[in-house]
Amino acid sequence: MMIQAFYTGINGMKTSSSGIDIVSDNLANSETIGFRGTNYEFSSLFEDAIISANGSVTNDTIGFGATLQATAMSTVSGTYMDTDRSTDLAILEDGWFGVIGVSKETEYTRDGSFGFDSEGSLVALDGSYVLGTMGTNLTNNILTEVIGELPLGDVTTQEKLTFPQDLTYPSQATTATQFYGNLSIENEVRTMGSGVVDAEGTTNDLRLEFTQVDPQPESGTEWNVVATTTSPNGETPFDTQNGVVTFDDTGALISNTLGDIDNNGTTVSIDLGSEYSGIIATANREVSRSSSSDGVVGGDLIGYDINTNGNIVATFSNGVQSSVGKVAVYHFQNDQGLDRLSGTKFSDSSNSGDAFFYTDENGQNILGTNISNKKLESSNIDTTYGLTELIILQRAYDANSKSITTADEMMQKALDMDA
Repeated sequence: MMIQAFYTGINGMKTSSSGIDIVSDNLANSETIGFRGTNYEFSSLFEDAIISANGSVTNDTIGFGATLQATAMSTVSGTYMDTDRSTDLAILEDGWFGVIGVSKETEYTRDGSFGFDSEGSLVALDGSYVLGTMGTNLTNNILTEVIGELPLGDVTTQEKLTFPQDLTYPSQATTATQFYGNLSIENEVRTMGSGVVDAEGTTNDLRLEFTQVDPQPESGTEWNVVATTTSPNGETPFDTQNGVVTFDDTGALISNTLGDIDNNGTTVSIDLGSEYSGIIATANREVSRSSSSDGVVGGDLIGYDINTNGNIVATFSNGVQSSVGKVAVYHFQNDQGLDRLSGTKFSDSSNSGDAFFYTDENGQNILGTNISNKKLESSNIDTTYGLTELIILQRAYDANSKSITTADEMMQKALDMDA
């Protein structure tokens, strides 16, 4: 029994020491962004039931102490902290960001402290590249298409996200302009205007002038309309078109003969609506005027941001915004099967299974979780609980150490008695 006490004490000290190492590492990373702590599991060594004098099995057992059976990553999320950078990301539920560093192998992390380096690549704090899907709307530093929500590519095709630092959005000429408002029924000149972009990217002026026809019809009102396009300062005229618009006695537009107009080489259609959908002429409302046009002037890149859907959004000086990339979020069948590479980085293993993406009902890859920009996930270590565990393990270590000392004293006494 004294020999068994030695083994029990030694195993207990080794087990407690392992637990102390694990808890100490957890506590040392209590301020590490995206850290996932490690839980430990102990088991008894060679435990046997004690047989009583009459041969029956008791509820007591005897063994050679305990050992560290397994360690497992804690999957509890940490708290979320607000930041002032749109490139800081936090995964609010299940999932992992993918990064690739010097090992050229994909690594997985919950640390979303991202930013753009001098080459325009989205990187983590240690310089590893963040993985995701690049948009197909960037060609020769020109944005070729405005995209709202960028689809996520296949899990095996994710790549580092690198974007040009000099990016332009080309101007698009106006092809259609719509006018809205109320001319009223008083015999006064009414004007409306709109900016229209020509093929050179210049915003010119389109002006409509309404004057009542003389004499007026017996029912409703009728107006002559003159449309003109000029340069922004009004010094260079491009085109003039005339037409007549007629309204019934309720103010609804019932006919319009105004056609298209030339805007420095680009044809622009003028839409005055129909019935009550555009221009009206009624005494029941105040005089009003408004317009809307397609087309846009060119713009230069202001910067890149990341929205809550993981889209990397380019913003231009003309107000245009477009997704140009998407940060990937990976998932695993067994997160606890991931192999820890460092405090915040993991690699897949046979226990975790291969990384995969969730899909929607149409089979399209999706993030499968909610993420938030301008937030970071802190360590999931509860400092108070960790310190309590550390005290318990230290006392267990001391108790096992004392049991070895006691066993040694008992053996010495036994040897002395034999002498």
